[in-house]
Amino acid sequence: MKIGIVCYPTYGGSGVVATELGKALATRGHDVHFVAYEQPARLSHFMQNVYFHEVSFTNYPLFAFPPYETALASKLVDVVLFQKLDIIHVHYAIPHASAAFIAKKILLEKGINIPVVTTLHGTDITLVGKDVTFSPVVTFSINQSDGVTTVSESLKEQTYEYFEVTKDIEVIPNFIDLAAFRKYDKDHFKKAIAPNGERIVMHTSNFRKVKRIDDVVHIFERILKKTPAKLLLVGDGPERKKAEQLCRELAICDHVLFLGKQQAVGELLAVADLFLMPSETESFGLAALEAMACEVPVISSNAGGLPEINLQNDTGFLSDVGNIEEMAMNAIDILNTEGKLQQFRKNALVQAKRFDIDAIVPLYENYYQSIIKKCLVLE
Repeated sequence: MKIGIVCYPTYGGSGVVATELGKALATRGHDVHFVAYEQPARLSHFMQNVYFHEVSFTNYPLFAFPPYETALASKLVDVVLFQKLDIIHVHYAIPHASAAFIAKKILLEKGINIPVVTTLHGTDITLVGKDVTFSPVVTFSINQSDGVTTVSESLKEQTYEYFEVTKDIEVIPNFIDLAAFRKYDKDHFKKAIAPNGERIVMHTSNFRKVKRIDDVVHIFERILKKTPAKLLLVGDGPERKKAEQLCRELAICDHVLFLGKQQAVGELLAVADLFLMPSETESFGLAALEAMACEVPVISSNAGGLPEINLQNDTGFLSDVGNIEEMAMNAIDILNTEGKLQQFRKNALVQAKRFDIDAIVPLYENYYQSIIKKCLVLE
């Protein structure tokens, strides 16, 4: 197949998933054409069967904001016509699904019925899409897509709840490359972080309010009262400064490392004993899955798609959002009970294997084929 993938090129979750999916499809022999305003961050080197098409536009004084959606639609028309694409797969509803609809209509006038699949990732539905400014366009774009997928059952239910969606939605979960995320010997690295054998607790995110970084710090402060530990905070964002100030107020700065954005997150997870994810909501919880692939148990909220990944009293524990006392108690139980920690490590890896990229990518291939066939029948 020749597949067009439209995504945000940043380090955000939807862009990462879209890029890794495209790379995996390319290794399976498909031609993959990425379309975005700049090269996706995960396309760091040349790959066979992978192509990138930059969406460019001219800034006219007339426009207060560049008309990206129009430029994207035009670029999609161009790529479909000259690269002979079989299908377009857009990730994140705004503005990709609506741009794909425009492109599809233009191509229909040229006698080409290009199938469009839209994957909803989370905030495009739960946050941005619910805004009354965008809701009618999001609803229309979803319903005009030939196929629609979500990354979790929870997000599927929310999509039907928030929007008047008439399309059938297929759930295809996010995935992980177990070859890239795995536990391996990093004793020298672990000793540098925890020279006295302290337990290593970790959190990674974009430090937005929804991630509840304050809860991470409060949970760790309670852990520290019961067991020697270090907290690794990986990532950056608007809540970082507030978290740094909270650490000072709680006098735990000597035990907390703010590491900022890191490329080699897997190497850090390889030495971790516990992962904290007390988020307000998560459409899927990819960071938790990455931790589990490195045999790290997870303490999380029970929000969104997290219960579909983190299994209660098996790979970790789930608690209501904001219940830091219970989260801390469960964290201490795991860290201070060696047998439980080792069992949860094994369970976490077993669960992560269910989401291995080699198990999930064929689901997308099959779905593409079904949507292409459906469009051929409609012709």
